[in-house]
Amino acid sequence: MPLLLIIDMQVGMTWPHDSMRNNLQAETHVARLLGAWRDAGEPVVHVRHISRTPGSPFWPGQPGAEFQPALAPRDDEHVVEKNVPDAFTHTGLERWLHARGHRSLVIVGVSTNNSVEATARSAGNLGFQTRVVSDACFAFGKTDLRGVDHPAEEVHQMALANLHGEYATVIDTEAAAALVAR
Repeated sequence: MPLLLIIDMQVGMTWPHDSMRNNLQAETHVARLLGAWRDAGEPVVHVRHISRTPGSPFWPGQPGAEFQPALAPRDDEHVVEKNVPDAFTHTGLERWLHARGHRSLVIVGVSTNNSVEATARSAGNLGFQTRVVSDACFAFGKTDLRGVDHPAEEVHQMALANLHGEYATVIDTEAAAALVAR
C-alpha cells in the first residue's frame, strides 16, 4: 500500500501572495485523501518547510510555519522538516521510508512546481513508485526569465508534465482514493 506524503500544507500557504494560485479545491482534496489514509490505517508523512531566512513566514516559531489545522498531523504520523524544496535533502526521509519498507508514495501539497516537483523527482530517481495527485496540489503564477507572466494553472500543468512518465505517474484524487479503498 502506498504512503501518503503531504508537502508544506502550512498556514503561510493560505495567506495572500503576489500572484494568484490555481486549484482552490486542493485543500479539500488533500483532506479527503488524508481521511481515506487514516480510515484505512495506512501511513501518512507530513512535510513542513522551515525557512533559513529570518523574517520569512516559514521561519521557526512563526504562525505561517504551523500546519493548517484541518491537515495537521496526528501524534502517530511522522513529520519531516525541510529547509529546501526537496523533502529528501538533509532530512532522513529516504532512510525512514526504507527502514519501514515503504516503496510506494502518493504525493500531494504545495507548490506543484517547487516542493512537490523537487520531491517527486528525487523519489523517482531513488526508485520509489511515485504518484502525484494533480488536483491535490496547487501552484502560483510565475514570471519567466524573459519577463513573460504565466498563470498559475499553466505553471501547475507544466510541472505535472515535467513529472509524468519520467519521475512519477500523475493521477487525480479519485484514483488516489481508490488505492486505499481496495
